Amino acid sequence: MFETISNSLSNAIKKIRFKDDEKALNKALTELKKSLLKADVHHKVVKELLKKVELDTKKNGIGRNSFLKALENNLKDILEVKGKQGFVFASKPPTVVLMTGLQGSGKTTTTGKLAYYLKLRKKRVLMVAADLQRLAAVEQLKQIGEQIGVEVFAKEDEKDPIKVAKEALNYARKNLFDVVLIDSAGRLAIDEALMDELKRVKEVSNPDDIFYVADSLTGQDAVRSAAKFNEDIGITGVILTKFDGDSKGGVAIGIAHQIGVPLRFIGTGEKMPDLEVFIPDRIVNRLMGAGDIESLAEKTAAVIDEKKAKEISKKIKKGKFNFEDFINQLESVKKMGNLKSLISMIPGMGNVANALKNVDLENSKEIKHIKAMIFSMTPKERQNPDLILKNNSRKRRVAKGAGLSIQEVNKILKQFNNAAKFAKKFSGKSGMKDLQNLMSHMKNAKIPR
Repeated sequence: MFETISNSLSNAIKKIRFKDDEKALNKALTELKKSLLKADVHHKVVKELLKKVELDTKKNGIGRNSFLKALENNLKDILEVKGKQGFVFASKPPTVVLMTGLQGSGKTTTTGKLAYYLKLRKKRVLMVAADLQRLAAVEQLKQIGEQIGVEVFAKEDEKDPIKVAKEALNYARKNLFDVVLIDSAGRLAIDEALMDELKRVKEVSNPDDIFYVADSLTGQDAVRSAAKFNEDIGITGVILTKFDGDSKGGVAIGIAHQIGVPLRFIGTGEKMPDLEVFIPDRIVNRLMGAGDIESLAEKTAAVIDEKKAKEISKKIKKGKFNFEDFINQLESVKKMGNLKSLISMIPGMGNVANALKNVDLENSKEIKHIKAMIFSMTPKERQNPDLILKNNSRKRRVAKGAGLSIQEVNKILKQFNNAAKFAKKFSGKSGMKDLQNLMSHMKNAKIPR
């Protein structure tokens, strides 16, 4: 995410090698201008940013440090808009959110992602199927609800979304739901009928938040449509979708500043966990190459049970980590979302994240082989890998069940055994100290000045 812009910032910073070199500053600003416009940042936003960066750099003395600081501070100013960040709960439940957007923006899928995000944080969520315009929208929301284990309120024969919203809210209050997400209708283009319907749904639901879901691939069109929705019905936040596609990222830099409404979330993939909170300070850190350890820690805490984590830690220290533990940990990682996005949160790992652009952790050939092998074992064998390691007849049976050769099974077993030994060694006192030092270094890492 934001690789194009992050690389552009890095290239611009490299242009300034010496102090008091105004020519170098002009080159850096020119490089920055070209890169930001190419990344689809609005020209007015680019002009404003460059002017402020130039003034601040000259004020503090031309040099790489002052340029870097000016860029960092002014990026934060551009991204920060007065309003809420992330998801804010109402003082009295249920918190009601009206999801709006044009057809094709990913509104219904995003409603599911937001529901999943809240479910991981132990909230009872009700999704309301109030999009009665698009064929199969109700069915799509039901399928998503079934997939993530979140209840969907739908009225099969009802044609009036206002009645659906009203009945859904009564149901939510009666059944003590924490959050209600109303998936409203969209259109291929903004029209009067759409806005009238949304105004009526807004009136009856009295939402705490109105999110506008925008397709980042549409660039500045997303900004214009968000501005129109804000003008007509008043939105409190924007969610940008499809950031895993060919989006250059520039729309995220300017959209909040241009319409005066905060960017609240970003969709980073097709799966339900692929939704990230947009917090300006953290995003600027990532743009500047410093990663986002705070968001990574929050994602980890949301999906990994602390008690289970301690149990796994004890097993690793004793060298007792087994195949059952491996499968459970793999499921936890899947819940955290897009692998590339997660790795990009680690300082200095941007290039690794780029290399993983097309890696699918769940469906890679290697992971499929490992899972097939594990599911061909007995429960006792999964809990005690030594039973397989020391018994060729068990290996043959497992290999046959998984559709693998004996050589492939041996290779996987050897890799697993080596990894377990390495983890045990790393979990010792000196290993933990080394890990803490590494994390501390990563957290404080910055682009070389």
